[in-house]
Amino acid sequence: MARTPVLAAGGIVLRREALPRFAVVRLRKRNEWVLPKGKLDDGETPREAAEREVLEETGHDVVVHEFLGTLVYDSGGRSKVVHYWRMDAGGEPVRALMSDIREVDWLPLDEALDRLSRGYERAFLENVGPIAMQAAANAERERRAQLRNVAAERRRARLAEEEPVVDAAAIAEAPVTAEVPVVANAPVVANAPEDAETPIVVDTPAPVELPVTADTSDIAVMDTEPDQPAKVPEYSSADSGEAIETAHVVEATASEPPPSSAREIEPVATTVQPIPRKNLIERVRDWLRRAA
Repeated sequence: MARTPVLAAGGIVLRREALPRFAVVRLRKRNEWVLPKGKLDDGETPREAAEREVLEETGHDVVVHEFLGTLVYDSGGRSKVVHYWRMDAGGEPVRALMSDIREVDWLPLDEALDRLSRGYERAFLENVGPIAMQAAANAERERRAQLRNVAAERRRARLAEEEPVVDAAAIAEAPVTAEVPVVANAPVVANAPEDAETPIVVDTPAPVELPVTADTSDIAVMDTEPDQPAKVPEYSSADSGEAIETAHVVEATASEPPPSSAREIEPVATTVQPIPRKNLIERVRDWLRRAA
């Protein structure tokens, strides 16, 4: 009949230093160097037993982390099952070593492997030791990142306390004055240059038509044949010369359009009624009469 295996628990304990060091303990009875471990008490879980045994055999208070594995070996004709967790130990011991332990030593991984007396414990530590070191390094980086975050939060909180408090209600009630640009009145340009881009339109009064009344008192009525042109009364050479010249002046004056000061005014189409020759002669005679 197989005997019931012995249940035990222990720790792969590292001390928090720049170079990780593993705990190995020396047994008083057999004078062997082994990993810290011990049997479970009644009603105790393996994890609780592991933390208690490490505290008693190393004298250091520890923090228990992840589970690393189980080591099974034969002890006194019975199987012994030992569960191991990764643990971090404080800098200084907090209690004296138990009576079964002569001393404890903290060694780097290579030296700890050489110091262990049992081959199965050396093989187990050789496998889980690097895993424990990597896990410890990751945990240390996380711890430092958390410390930086906490320091940054405290710094932001301190800066927020030092900032002046602004009354939001006073800001809301304060009138907001919009800056409106002042546009000066543009001066009125009386005479625009000919090359100005904006055309200037000048209102010109519509020409007033004056009725022309022919004075027939001084016109001699002559009997002419239908096909013969009417004969104009003879005047002196001086009078006739002045009349002809005046007629040219009047016609030239009437034909010349009035000067315009606007560049782009559309010309207004006007219909010029032909002036009867009789009215023109009468105006010439009136002018000569006034000149005399």
